[in-house]
Amino acid sequence: MRATLLGLAAVIALGTVATGLRLSARVKAGEAAYPPEGRFVTVEGRRIHAVVSGEGPDVVLIHGSSGNTRDMTFRLAPILARTYRVIAFDRPGLGYSDRLQGKEGIEAQARVLQAAAAQLGAEKPIVLGQSYGGAVALAWAARHPASLSALVAVSSPSQRWEGDLPALYRLTSHPLGSALAVPLISAWVPPDYVAQQIRGVFGPQEMPPGYAEAIGAPLITRPESLRANAAQRATLKQEITALQPHYATITVPLEIVHGTADTTVPFEIHAEPLARQAPTAHLMALPGIGHIPQNVAPEAVAEAVDRAARRAGLN
Repeated sequence: MRATLLGLAAVIALGTVATGLRLSARVKAGEAAYPPEGRFVTVEGRRIHAVVSGEGPDVVLIHGSSGNTRDMTFRLAPILARTYRVIAFDRPGLGYSDRLQGKEGIEAQARVLQAAAAQLGAEKPIVLGQSYGGAVALAWAARHPASLSALVAVSSPSQRWEGDLPALYRLTSHPLGSALAVPLISAWVPPDYVAQQIRGVFGPQEMPPGYAEAIGAPLITRPESLRANAAQRATLKQEITALQPHYATITVPLEIVHGTADTTVPFEIHAEPLARQAPTAHLMALPGIGHIPQNVAPEAVAEAVDRAARRAGLN
């Protein structure tokens, strides 16, 4: 029995060492391959990473879950930069922005990103958020109405939905899972599996060529990014539920862009009710488009930004 226990302890120790070494190597390699592309500002003692391009009225871009600035700079930002000054942020805890420890949901992120935008000279930008980033953008408009000119919500959750938190997020947001499972996932998850998950989010469209390489998947699977993403996702439903009554107070022009074939954030559950609840809303339905219009129909998203700018008197 004693020999068996010693053998088991040795196996666990070796596995722990191997995981630590592999994890360290993966993180270093990923950050070397995908370094920061922009600049940093400090808000509340934390660094926020922003990629700035173009000239003109200010547009802030906020990416979704498990993302970073590269999701927005892949196709959408270069189109907008022809007409606007574009500020693409890494949301706190993802990419190269520091995590907000403790309360780090959509309202906290909106507060920090609004302050970061102001530091970059964007006092009243057009704010565009996609998916989870759209929820952050809605919180920005509802809680900081004087600090933006218009709002563009792309594939954004806005209503309470049915169903439990997915099992992966239940595991990685739990203290024990965060401590034990996250390092194992980060160290050993196969790159092909990560690429498959990214590809699946684009359905029914195909993932654009070069996207998997451009997005920087190794940044997404770092331990702190996995933990931040899980913590944020775990509280999203209750935060959306609390925010929903405030949509009626949004006074800036609101453009809603949503694919009718979105199965991640369904059109009928989220886009149509939001269009009824917000008095300044204009809904742009994209027939047959899934969850990632900023990269499969970027011209349509840019059109919504142009319309928001006109409604706000910016062009």
